[in-house]
Amino acid sequence: MAAATAAGAMLMAAAACGGSDSTTSAATPGASAPAASAVKVGLAYDIGGRGDGSFNDAAAAGLDKAVTELKVEKKELEATQGETDAQKEERLRLLASGGYNPVIAVGFAYSAPLGKVAKEFPDTKFAIVDDPVAAPNITNLLFAEEQGSFLVGAAAAIKSKKGNIGFVGGVDVPLIHKFEAGYEAGAKAVKPDIKIQSKYLTQPPDFGGFGDPAKGKTAAEGMYDAGADIVYQAAGGSGGGVFDAAKAAGALAIGVDSDQAALPAYSGVKDVIMTSMIKKVDVAVFDFLQHFVAGTVKEGPAVYDLKAGGVDYSTTGGQLDDIKSQIDEFKQKIISGEITVPSS
Repeated sequence: MAAATAAGAMLMAAAACGGSDSTTSAATPGASAPAASAVKVGLAYDIGGRGDGSFNDAAAAGLDKAVTELKVEKKELEATQGETDAQKEERLRLLASGGYNPVIAVGFAYSAPLGKVAKEFPDTKFAIVDDPVAAPNITNLLFAEEQGSFLVGAAAAIKSKKGNIGFVGGVDVPLIHKFEAGYEAGAKAVKPDIKIQSKYLTQPPDFGGFGDPAKGKTAAEGMYDAGADIVYQAAGGSGGGVFDAAKAAGALAIGVDSDQAALPAYSGVKDVIMTSMIKKVDVAVFDFLQHFVAGTVKEGPAVYDLKAGGVDYSTTGGQLDDIKSQIDEFKQKIISGEITVPSS
C-alpha cells in the first residue's frame, strides 16, 4: 500500500463524497483514553476475508499495524457466502458480548446488522467501512472511490490502443457504481468517444460477485473478445479472475483497493496489472484504532478522498511512468475543485 498521510490530518480533512459537501471528524479531543494494553479489537470481515488480496486484506493490514504499534489485542471473524443478516448480527454480537471494544465491520453488507447491534451495546464503539449507517456509537469510514477511479480511467484511455476498455463490478450496488462512474468520467475526459464495456457479476441480495474468480474471468474474457484491451475490476476476490483473463488475452487490467501488482498473491500476473486504484482502508482502520486508544473517537463520517490521501493510483511496475505527469495533473484538478467527479 502507498504511504499514508498523517492520521490526524486525514481525519480532520473536509471531503466530498457521493454529493456530500461536509464531513464529521472521527476524532475529538477531551475524551478519556483507555489503556492500550486493555484494548481488545474485534473485526468482522466481508466475503473473502483475510487473504482476498483486495478489500479485506487492506483492512487486515490496518489491524495488524495497530497490533504492532498500539499493542492492542485482536479477534477476527469472517463472513461466509450466502449468509443472512441474522448471521452478520450474530458475528457482531459475539464480538461485542465477548468484551471486544471497539468492533469494526468491514463492508456495507453489515449496515442493517450493525445498526441493530450498536443499539444493543451502547457502551461499545463501532466502526463500519463503506456505509453511512448512523448511531451515537458508530464511526463511518468512507471513501471517494470515484476520484481514484477517475485517475485510472484516464490512464486506461491514454494507454488503450483500441479505444475500447472495460469495467467489471462485483455486485450491482451503489457503492460499486461510484467506481464505474469515476472510471467512465476519467476515460471520457481523455477520449470522449471511447467505448466502455460494463458488467456486474451478481445482483443483490447475491453478494457472491465479490468472491467468485471464475465469474470475474468469464466476464473479462467476454470484454477482451469484444475488443477491449484494458479492463478495470472492482470485484473483490473475483478480481483475480480478471487478471487471469488479461494474461491469457495478452491484454492489461487495472486492480483495486490495494496495490495489487505488489502483492505476492498476484505475482504470476503482476505484469498485466497496469495500475491499481488504491483505497486506503488500512489507513482508515488504523486511524480509527489510534483515536480509540487515545480516547478521541467521535461518531459520524470520516471521508477519505484524494485531498486527504485516502485514495490514489499505483505506479508499481512502471507502466504509467510515461504518463504520470498527465495523471497527476488530473489529480491536482480534482483536489483543487476544478474537476468534480460524478459518483453515479
